[in-house]
Amino acid sequence: MLHMPINTFKQALEQGETQIGLFVGLGHGYGAELLGSSGFDWLLIDGEHGPNDLRSIIAQMQALAPHPERLVVRTADHNPAAIKQLLDGGAQTLMVPMVESAAQAHALVRAMRYPPHGIRGVGTAMARAAHWNAVSDYFAQADAQMCLIAQIESVEGLAQLDAIVQVPGVDAVFIGPSDLAASMGYLGQPGHRAVKTAVEEAIARIAAAGKAAGVFSADLALAAHYQALGARFLLVGVDALLLRNAAVALAGKFKQAGSPDASGVGAAY
Repeated sequence: MLHMPINTFKQALEQGETQIGLFVGLGHGYGAELLGSSGFDWLLIDGEHGPNDLRSIIAQMQALAPHPERLVVRTADHNPAAIKQLLDGGAQTLMVPMVESAAQAHALVRAMRYPPHGIRGVGTAMARAAHWNAVSDYFAQADAQMCLIAQIESVEGLAQLDAIVQVPGVDAVFIGPSDLAASMGYLGQPGHRAVKTAVEEAIARIAAAGKAAGVFSADLALAAHYQALGARFLLVGVDALLLRNAAVALAGKFKQAGSPDASGVGAAY
């Protein structure tokens, strides 16, 4: 028989460890596997904006299983049936978008736990998470290994932040600057001073409540600033943008310089 896997992402949050992560949004196990051993502390498999479904998310978790990066899955919404399937598929940490009230947070906590503390359905004979009933102590250990990250990304969510962080079972709160900017009336301007101020204040409130605060910033200086304010898990890039930006830069480099020297052909492949 096998033993319950320990949620090392949750463990790191509890220990106050700083974790640097990357969005994984290309929607394919091969691309996800490529990022294994890339040096990031955690990877976010994006089921909200990435072209993912349950099967592609599971395939990416399988591809990354041998690698040291800790995995988080972002859900498409608050649907408890979809959450159940992700947990059965092996996800232990979920980031849920657009949490705007303590009531929503309570419902999400219950969706991630078995009765009597929640509503998660029992189906371990078909669950990768339990290795199809090979994990002998799954029911005794599962709830304790679940980790819920509530994503705050609206004016409404900010207004309810103090109540949300007090919900038992909410392990962390992640601030999404882009949607927050849109909600504040600054669509496409996550770097607006008013948005930055709101993010700064939110991180301080989360940290003061004793919960782990997270945020997205691809700007090195701004990410360091947020970290200094108390952010303990950060997303600092997006796989699709890394690929596109590198491709654009390479094409521009060679087009600007003209045809490469024939003597160098094949040297990098």
